Amino acid sequence: MEVALAVGLIVLLFIVLGSGLWIGLSLLGVGLIAMEFVSSRPVGDAMVLTIWGSSSSWTLTALPLFLWMGEILFRTKLSEDMFKGLAPWLNHLPGRLLHVNVIGSAIFAAVSGSSAATCATIGKISLPELARRGYPESMALGTLAGSATLGLLIPPSIIMIVYGVAADVSISKLFLAGVVPGILLATLFMLYIAIWALLHKDQIPAADAPTSFGQKLYASRHLIPVIGLIGLVLGSIYTGIATATEAAALGVTGSLILAGIERTLNWKTFSEGLGAACRVYCMIGLILAGAAFLTLAMGFVGLPRHLAEYIGSLHLSPLVLMLALAVFFIVLGCFLDGISMVVLTIGVLLPTVQAAGFDLIWFGVFTVLTVEMAQITPPVGLNLFVLQGLTKHQLTYIARTAAPLFAVMMLAVLATYFFQDIVLWLPNKM
Repeated sequence: MEVALAVGLIVLLFIVLGSGLWIGLSLLGVGLIAMEFVSSRPVGDAMVLTIWGSSSSWTLTALPLFLWMGEILFRTKLSEDMFKGLAPWLNHLPGRLLHVNVIGSAIFAAVSGSSAATCATIGKISLPELARRGYPESMALGTLAGSATLGLLIPPSIIMIVYGVAADVSISKLFLAGVVPGILLATLFMLYIAIWALLHKDQIPAADAPTSFGQKLYASRHLIPVIGLIGLVLGSIYTGIATATEAAALGVTGSLILAGIERTLNWKTFSEGLGAACRVYCMIGLILAGAAFLTLAMGFVGLPRHLAEYIGSLHLSPLVLMLALAVFFIVLGCFLDGISMVVLTIGVLLPTVQAAGFDLIWFGVFTVLTVEMAQITPPVGLNLFVLQGLTKHQLTYIARTAAPLFAVMMLAVLATYFFQDIVLWLPNKM
């Protein structure tokens, strides 16, 4: 009976989500129906307490602050300056300025925390410039779609904050754990670009006129503001001076100062940035509240217990379990955005993951990596939507250009499993 009810509720959830109803309201509605069937507890009381508990966490305060910081930077000349500072150093690498997509995304990821913001910001600058210089559009789109996912992995990461709250683990340690895998993934992306460029030399434009080392250093002055902001935010966390929430407040302050220095801060940009951050956070907050209530309802139904018992009865090795979970997240990512995936599944999966002996910090990075892959899988790949809006190309075409980067991410997932110190070395050292 319990199993049939759980399956019925899952089917109902997908039907409601497919109807176009807001995700947070869909989760609340299905949770409400489940509580009515399986619990004698007053539903209103349970809903109010659960929603309050999920939305009143002090740790969660970092989320709107990082969102606001990203919105402020989105409205400055930061991305233009980043292209000017990076371009002279990349002329003689195989693939040349295609690497700007990767390095620019990695740098902006370290101050925005959002994959979509990274994709939009870097895309608005790099795509027209790469097209003007004659670089293949398919490579420009594919490398940007994949590289922008670094916004989820390289700290400060919004989705890591959500995972940390859901799994009750240290967000500072999660941020530390994301540094080395983020660098590894960026390196793999650049390696892919270099190999492709060596195999397709005729499609890469000629290098710009050579510049002296002094000229390159002079051009690098454009990188000083963003490097300074990264140092302020991440340095305060890693040195223990500030918590993730306090570092987010420092980041907002630093981004406002940068916008003021660049004369892009006025009432319009201030209010637009604050409004956009509030809208995104309200969406995320509603999803978190709905997922918390649905998780409570599923607990009454017995879904976590049945799932843990079923997976336990399969006697999967840790490797097979990891691969099964990777496939599970990738398939789920075809229908849900990353934050919804995390808040919907972590409460259910944690008992199984802990029973298998996985470190929760490592599992957080594994989850983020697989959610990153879902950002470039149709039909609900968020980065694909962003690039479709920028270029007006068909979603299927953009997905095809990003497919090789998807394979590179799968290599990164396997590397972090077989060499878990890639993830755990830095948080264990600090």
